[in-house]
Amino acid sequence: MSQSLLSVRDLSVAFSQGGRDSVAVDHISFDVARGETVALVGESGSGKSVSALSVLKLLPYPSASHPSGQIIFNGEDLLAKNERELRKVRGNKITMIFQEPMTSLNPLHTIEQQIGEILKLHRGMSDTAARARTLELLHEVGIREPEKRLGAYPHQMSGGQRQRVMIAMSLANEPELLIADEPTTALDVTVQAQILELLAGLKKKNNMSMLFITHDLGIVRRIADRVCVMTKGKIVETGPTREIFANPQHEYTRHLLAAEPKGRAPNPDPDAETVLSGQDIKVWFPIKAGFFRKTVDHVKAVDGIDIEVKAGQTLGIVGESGSGKTTLGLALSRMISSEGRIHLGDKEIDGFTFKQMRPLRREMQIVFQDPFGSLSPRMSVSEIIEEGLKIHQPQLDHDQRDAIVVDVLQEVGLDSATRFRYPHEFSGGQRQRIAIARAMVLKPRFVMLDEPTSALDMSVQAQVVDLLRDLQAKHRLAYLFISHDLKVVRALSNHVIVMRNGKVVEHGPVEQIFENPQTDYTKALIAAAFDIATAPEGVVSQ
Repeated sequence: MSQSLLSVRDLSVAFSQGGRDSVAVDHISFDVARGETVALVGESGSGKSVSALSVLKLLPYPSASHPSGQIIFNGEDLLAKNERELRKVRGNKITMIFQEPMTSLNPLHTIEQQIGEILKLHRGMSDTAARARTLELLHEVGIREPEKRLGAYPHQMSGGQRQRVMIAMSLANEPELLIADEPTTALDVTVQAQILELLAGLKKKNNMSMLFITHDLGIVRRIADRVCVMTKGKIVETGPTREIFANPQHEYTRHLLAAEPKGRAPNPDPDAETVLSGQDIKVWFPIKAGFFRKTVDHVKAVDGIDIEVKAGQTLGIVGESGSGKTTLGLALSRMISSEGRIHLGDKEIDGFTFKQMRPLRREMQIVFQDPFGSLSPRMSVSEIIEEGLKIHQPQLDHDQRDAIVVDVLQEVGLDSATRFRYPHEFSGGQRQRIAIARAMVLKPRFVMLDEPTSALDMSVQAQVVDLLRDLQAKHRLAYLFISHDLKVVRALSNHVIVMRNGKVVEHGPVEQIFENPQTDYTKALIAAAFDIATAPEGVVSQ
């Protein structure tokens, strides 16, 4: 092994709150050699991201501290550097892809401005050169028609597209070390494979090192040279990837390797009532140009789709990022305007105003893709979850609401004693469970689940799938399940719709779609999803 580029020695991280210190990372040590990829693997809350953020001192100091340890990069201790010295390292020698792109990208700047800023600051590029390099980067990370995306703002892009922009920004200056914190979380399986191949190619080309943080063990097998397994702030096992997967020594490592969503949705009831339906649903966004901003074309995000969701059943919607999955769900939920007819039970709601829809919101709930963006940072978990109860069940007193909040938190696997904390105090996976609790607390008839497991580690994914099944069976809930994770879709869905470019390319019972897909596009999605999980080590990096 070549000389270590990064050497973490006896690192501890503590957080101070209310005069008490809690240890998030407990005396860990690991190395990243030049040209090597090291994966930090563990469940949500294990300390993976906190360890990575410590490398560039991006934790919320002074509430965060390092009781012990050194972080040696190129022979220098980064923990000993001041803010001015660290600016020469951040974004230049070490870059980072963050887990949640919507909170990392500036909502007021275009994509061109945000990538160009890095190139101009660190490389002194002119506007013309920065624009050319930005187009090149967007093309490399799989953004279609990048020329049309330069002027786009983050909210105008899908979750997967925003994540690809983040990757482009991180790779702009060809860093020595790339820290990737769940970089493929929001990506569909085909683009996930492309991004992993891209990262592996850039690593080899530039002799770049990577510290790769993930809960997806299929990705670890493909891209990592060595693995460090973390739980409860400690590294419990480390070694070459092949050895860890072939012969895990620690009980926790064996637990991780065995965890994945299991089982199938129960057989659908053919006589179940239709909870939500849509006929010829269209969502077209105008493209304006010229001095008078005339409409010259449309982005057909959803283009004439019929859909039906029945009580006690799950309709899965799959497709690549930008295919229109989330837009369709938002249209059916009356969160955005659309054309076509929409029925909730026997009510035709496509013409309902905001005021008319408000009483029906109790029956229609949404779990959004990005929990950090959808949870108010100024409200405690208890306040977030009980907000719907205050509006829709005003007869409940404080103690009754609190009891319901405690019950629903326990249902989604969170300690009810944490309900007085705030979203930033939880890991990404824990925040997603809070979002699920908020949706379930009103016992709705219809729930739109927009990538509800994308931020969760493998074992928690399985728990959430089981939880959603139990809630569905108990309350005959109708789910619209939007996901790029085909394993979870297969485990939870009764029927599946495959979307591409705003249209349905295939639909049918879940077993038919997975066992006998009819279109080349569906075959490609399924092959990419299940090849990622079974590919031998080194397939991508070679």
